[in-house]
Amino acid sequence: MAGKREALCDNILLTVPARLPTRYGPFRIHAFQCPFTGEEHVALVKGRIAGRQDVLVRLHSECITGDVFGSKRCDCGAQLDAALKRIGAASHGALIYLAQEGRGIGIANKVAAYHLQDHGLDTVDANRLLGFPADLRSYKCAACVLRVLGVKSVRLMTNNPAKIEQLEAYGVRVSKRIPLQIAPTATNRRYLVTKKDRLRHILDVPRVSGARSRRRPGPRGSSRLRSR
Repeated sequence: MAGKREALCDNILLTVPARLPTRYGPFRIHAFQCPFTGEEHVALVKGRIAGRQDVLVRLHSECITGDVFGSKRCDCGAQLDAALKRIGAASHGALIYLAQEGRGIGIANKVAAYHLQDHGLDTVDANRLLGFPADLRSYKCAACVLRVLGVKSVRLMTNNPAKIEQLEAYGVRVSKRIPLQIAPTATNRRYLVTKKDRLRHILDVPRVSGARSRRRPGPRGSSRLRSR
């Protein structure tokens, strides 16, 4: 099985690194193409990680609404900020930024799912109504990138057990899970409860003060976008 994993990882197209000074500190940036999907992803590396054990790592799926536009519907942008701060303060670590928008359904379908959520569905049911599984993401390519970068084991910043299970299935040992929980707000509490109750995320979601958003009566002609 080990030889098979190595053969898969040999197909990763990893660019030579370039310096990337950021507000979180200095990083090296790699771009890579996943041979399994053709998607292009990014790895930010702090310090020397080749040959190291227990490297501080975050696998972060692209969320243009949260990461770029500061959406408060989710906790993605705040998680990205917190993860980069932790890695930036450490002597070494890595963030793998994966082009898996909307849990893998793409930005157009994600906006269609948002429309359904505006009319009362949660994130899981919205995806399913559009014809998708609750979560389409894969971490196989991320596991291979970590192996190619020479990482022996990781301390993974995550609340999602699926990331741990997939990394270990593809040969990356997770020596420790580091929670990455952001304080819930009135606008994202239901989203977090759904992640906890329906997607197995390890979260503590206390009640928060604030007005509840109104639910509009049923969606009008749910537009079924499919970009598979």
